Amino acid sequence: MAAHRPVIGLTLDAEPAGGYSRWPWYALRANYASAIAEAGGLPLALPHLPALAEAMLAELDGLVVTGGAFDVDPSIYGEGIAHPSVILKSARTEAEMALLAGALARGMPLLGICGGEQLLAVALGGTLIQHIPDEVPGALPHEGHDPGHAVEIVPGTLLARATGAAAMRVNSSHHQAVRLPGRAIVNARAPDGVIEGIEDPARRFCLGVQWHPEFHTDPGDARLLTAFIEACR
Repeated sequence: MAAHRPVIGLTLDAEPAGGYSRWPWYALRANYASAIAEAGGLPLALPHLPALAEAMLAELDGLVVTGGAFDVDPSIYGEGIAHPSVILKSARTEAEMALLAGALARGMPLLGICGGEQLLAVALGGTLIQHIPDEVPGALPHEGHDPGHAVEIVPGTLLARATGAAAMRVNSSHHQAVRLPGRAIVNARAPDGVIEGIEDPARRFCLGVQWHPEFHTDPGDARLLTAFIEACR
């Protein structure tokens, strides 16, 4: 008999009418699903229906909050003025926040990727840098570079155990970053000091990374995804 595959929910992106369809449509890069399947999970896409978040979570063993070319509304983490570069997808954020809240309440294993890491930080009481070039002197080019830069992983963290690495080479595609991690701790930083990973040590597996492990840029990426799936069993 084949080994049980934990059911892993993947949050979807959303686009307005046009292009693929004359009606609003969902989207998910294929490698999110294939990377979860390769790591031993059964990927399941989650639509933006916050009222059904609890019903969805009841069918899942783990949750991945994916990234996207948009930002968390600064008002959610207490900043009233949005930087001109900020792009919102309010319906997606509402749905993902409902899923995150439910998953945290259940103690469900969680993995936040890129914007998903940022939203996880906010859900744990943290705040964000709205635009890295304006706030981090001497910042590396974090937008659209693959592989982008190295990250140093904090020893003794879940991320260090999961990846088996003290440092990794990661892709980089973001203009925002975690400023304060709230109830989480920092588990990785870029050479310019930008936070690249967080985790909640009080939970079995509650972790976010600023990069995209589904691209398998570094050998540690596959190990991270495998560790996440194992935590979901």
